[in-house]
Formats: sequence, C-alpha cells, structure tokens
Amino acid sequence: MSKEKESVLEGFKAFLMRGNVIDLAVAVVIGAAFTNVVNSVVKGLINPVVGAFGTQDLNKYSSCLKAPCETNDAGEVVSGIPIMWGTVLSAVLTFLITAAVVYFLMVLPMAKYLARRARQQATTEQVQEVVEVSELEVLKEIRDTLIAQRGPGTAVPGQTTSGQTAPGRTTGGPNNPGQGNP
Repeated sequence: MSKEKESVLEGFKAFLMRGNVIDLAVAVVIGAAFTNVVNSVVKGLINPVVGAFGTQDLNKYSSCLKAPCETNDAGEVVSGIPIMWGTVLSAVLTFLITAAVVYFLMVLPMAKYLARRARQQATTEQVQEVVEVSELEVLKEIRDTLIAQRGPGTAVPGQTTSGQTAPGRTTGGPNNPGQGNP
C-alpha cells in the first residue's frame, strides 16, 4: 500500500477513535429510542386529554382555507385547501415534552454534578495551597532555628546574622569556587 493510502486510513482511524464520534453515535441511538417514548406519551396521555375537549387525534384538527374542504374515503383532500394545524400542534407538544425530559433528566442533573465537582476541586486546590504555604513556613522556622543554634560567631560567609545574603555576596558550597567573594 502506498504511503498516501496509509495516511488516509490512519486519519480515518483517528477520526473514528475520537470520543466525539462515539458520543454522537450513542446519542443518535438513544435519541431514536427516546422518540418512541415521547410519541407514546403524546398518543397515550396528551391526545386523550385533548380528546376530552374534541377529537383524540390531534392530526384531525384542521381548518379550510378555501371552502368547501371535501375528503374521500381514504382521508385525502379532493377539494379545498385545508390547514392542518392539529399536526403542527402535535409536533409542538412532542418537541416541548422532549425538551422538558432532556432538560430535567439529563441537562439539569449534569449541571449540578459538574458544579459540585468544581466546588470539590476548588476546595482541594485551596487545601493544597494551605499545605504548601505551611510547608514553606516550617522550612523557614527550621532555617531560623539552625541559624540560631550556630550562634553569632559561626555565621556562613556571605550571610548576615538574620540569614539573609549580604549585598554583593553569594553563598555556595565547596563545589562552587569563588563563591563568597565580592
């Protein structure tokens, strides 16, 4: 196989292995199954409630723009111009139910979970900062104690008695020749 074909196949493989493609495929499958649930709710609950005021099938609600609207036995319009507003109402109700279920069962819980996780992470970071600051304070205390134990006559060359480096001087060990010279 040529290098160009290999690179195309490698690119396609990388595309398929991205999380977004797999997430999208799962969303499409769940969405298709969820559509059946929503349609069942509309047909089993919403339509009978609407049917208490009129017909149970929202699709039968219509008006005639150009009278008279006549239909044949199959339900097809043979004369007139019908406006099928019942179909639109059914689609809007289906959309609203779908949006409500998605929001209350998926979006809202996920938002609360992410907010709680962010608060926990912020708390963890604050604790870590406090630990780092306290470690620094402990190291400073150890340094000050060691300097105090040496006494004033045994100060490290290049440092003042407070443990600070004298101006124009640097401190160092035996591996850094010339250290401590002005």
